[in-house]
Amino acid sequence: MTATGGTQLVDLLITDAAELLTCAGDAPDLIGRIPGGGVAVDGGTITAVGDVSGYRGRREIDARGKVVMPGFVDSHTHVVFGGDRACEYAAVAAGQAPPAGVSVGILGTMADTRSQTVEDLVEAAADRIREMIDSGTTTLESKTGYGLSIAAEARLLEVNARLEEQLPARIVSTYLGAHAIDPQRDPQDWTEDIVAQLPDVAAQGAAFNDVYCDAGYFTPDQSRRILEAGARHGLRPKIHLDAYSHTGAAALAVDVGAVSADHLNFTTDGELRALADAGVTGVYMPCLEFAVRHPAPLDPRRLYDAGMEVALATDVCPGCWTTSMHLAVAMGCRTGGMSIAQALRAATYGGACALGLAGTIGSLAPGMAADLQVLDVPSHEHLAYRIGRNSTETIIIDGAVVKGAGVD
Repeated sequence: MTATGGTQLVDLLITDAAELLTCAGDAPDLIGRIPGGGVAVDGGTITAVGDVSGYRGRREIDARGKVVMPGFVDSHTHVVFGGDRACEYAAVAAGQAPPAGVSVGILGTMADTRSQTVEDLVEAAADRIREMIDSGTTTLESKTGYGLSIAAEARLLEVNARLEEQLPARIVSTYLGAHAIDPQRDPQDWTEDIVAQLPDVAAQGAAFNDVYCDAGYFTPDQSRRILEAGARHGLRPKIHLDAYSHTGAAALAVDVGAVSADHLNFTTDGELRALADAGVTGVYMPCLEFAVRHPAPLDPRRLYDAGMEVALATDVCPGCWTTSMHLAVAMGCRTGGMSIAQALRAATYGGACALGLAGTIGSLAPGMAADLQVLDVPSHEHLAYRIGRNSTETIIIDGAVVKGAGVD
């Protein structure tokens, strides 16, 4: 950075936003709204936020009449999978049983995923992730979990690594060998195979180890075995918790230091308070609950009442095929009763908390990674109000413009 005529020269300068939303963790209004604010970026890092009158940019973006905010952080996705479950979805939507021979549920997707090459899986997932980036997502988590054998899960970790290399978004790899159980396998044997695979999982670059703890999936004891073993290899715990039944495993999430607990439909208020006291982020996925017509939708206001930090995620997967955090925000407000400020914080700062990255991404402050979006709307309320619309005009990841402002 050099001084020129009383100003400091930076790589990128965004000026005069109708609203700048910092989404800082300590923002009293939850979103850190600054009318007329701007952002200075240099070397891929945010240099200044708010008053940027003392800066000049090698590249400048005029954000008059627009909203500038952090890129979305989608903290719960199953974006890598083979095939689709459109036939199942159509039948269920019509109140009918799926026809014989079509892919149904996790095990149907397991078969479709195993049948594809790594290259096929990378290509399909990359297309979905490009859609996510186009609609404002700059960081996403990508879970394995549709392989359900040691070899197939290792292939999915390889897919995650290739996607991270090929695409501009930040991709956080999560191992979810404990997503379901191949009916050809004994549940306890598969649990032990998962534990045996964990050293290799860590070596393949996964950041998190996740478990689906619910009736018909993994028991609290099996979940503890897997999560504690992963922690010994540096894999931070996450847990799919109480989506369709009450398991009592919220105490396990507290014991193992889970970074997030996701779903939480049947978790009690007392357990939510214990999770909040332990600093566990609660992840809410309204699009999934809509897609599966969940019999007991989560009221995210219960999480707020308990004192939890809340993350909003798409849960993009074969049963909930949406890549749009814009839609997740809108549905979080209208089906979940979140305020728009709560939803936007949950889609940015909250998502970063759910990935253990709140010190790096998810908000705008000096020293943070320059992951931003410019939206062609006059105020933040329009992100929820314009249901289903992609309002993201410009995307910046690590200080590089990847959509808009002259990008082909």
